[in-house]
Amino acid sequence: MTAIVTETLLAFDVGARTHEFVHETAGKLEQGQLQNDISAVRSFLARLLKDGRRLRVIMEATGIYFLDLALVAHELGAEVVVINPKAGHHFAKGLGLRSKTDAIDARMLLEFLRRMPLTRWEPPARECLQLRQIGRYLVQLTDESTAAKNRLHALESTEETPRFLREDLRRSIRSLEGRLERIRAQAIELIGRSESLNAAFQALNSMVGMGDKSAVAVLGELCVLPRSLSGRACTSHAGLDVRHHQSGTSVNKPGRISKHGNKYLRRALYMPALSAGTHDPHAAAFKQRLQARGKKGLQINTAIMRKMLTAAWAIVRDPTPYDGARLYATIETP
Repeated sequence: MTAIVTETLLAFDVGARTHEFVHETAGKLEQGQLQNDISAVRSFLARLLKDGRRLRVIMEATGIYFLDLALVAHELGAEVVVINPKAGHHFAKGLGLRSKTDAIDARMLLEFLRRMPLTRWEPPARECLQLRQIGRYLVQLTDESTAAKNRLHALESTEETPRFLREDLRRSIRSLEGRLERIRAQAIELIGRSESLNAAFQALNSMVGMGDKSAVAVLGELCVLPRSLSGRACTSHAGLDVRHHQSGTSVNKPGRISKHGNKYLRRALYMPALSAGTHDPHAAAFKQRLQARGKKGLQINTAIMRKMLTAAWAIVRDPTPYDGARLYATIETP
C-alpha cells in the first residue's frame, strides 16, 4: 500500500523583524507571525516538515531579508519559490484586493502558490552571494563619497566656511576612496579564487566600456541568476524591458523601460554604455542608426545598455571574448 504524503503550502510576507506567515495542510489554515531569527525559522520549518511531509514555500524577493529564509528552507528540504514583488503586486490587483496588510499579503501569496505555474528556486553558490553583497556595499560607499564631494563643493563656494571644515571633509573623502579601492581589490581577489567567476570576469573586461569597477558590479548581480534564464528574461530582470501602452486608436504612448527590476544592474551598465557609444565602433554605428531614426540620447543609451546586458549575460553563462560585430548585427528599438 502506497503511503500518502501530506503537502503543506506555506507563504511568507517577509519583514525586517518579523515574517507574517500562513500555511495550509489538508484544507486547514494557520496564520501568524515568526521572528526574523534563524533558529526560530529553522524550528518552525522543521516542524512543518516532520513525518515526511512535503513543504512548498513562497516568498517575495524583498530586499535582503528573504535570502536567509529561502536558504534555510532549501537546506531543510522544502521546495522554495521566490517571486518578483511586482508579480505579487499585480496578482493582488487581479484578485481585486483593495487593502494591504502583512496578513493579507501572506494570504495573497498562498493563493499565488496554489494557482500559478512556478519554478523552483535554487540557491546561488556561496562566493556569488558574497560577491553580490560586496558589489552592493561598494554602491553604498560610492554614494557616500559622491555626497561628501557635493558637500565639499558647497563649502568651498563661500569664503565664510572655516578651513578646518573643508580639511575634515577632504579627509573623509580620502578615507572613503581608500575603502572603495581596498574592498574592490578584495572583490577581485574573491573572483580570482573561483575558476568560473574569474573566466567570466576576464571576458566581461574584454567588453569595450567595461572596466574592473563595472565588471565587479555586473558580475556580482548576474552570477546569482539561474543559468537557465533567457536573455529576454535577464533584460526583464534588470527592468530594461520595454513597456508599451496602447489601446484602440486613441491611446498609443511611446515605449518606456519598465524599471521593474534590478536597479543595481541598470546602474552598473549606465556608464559603460555611454563609453561604448563613443569608443566601440559597433556601438557607435548602432548609436548613429538610432539617431537617424530620431531617438533621443537617453533612449539610445538605454538601448546600448540592453545590448550590453545581453552580451554580459551570454558571457557569464559561457565565458568567451566580446564580439561587438555579433552583438550589434541587428537594430533594436529602444
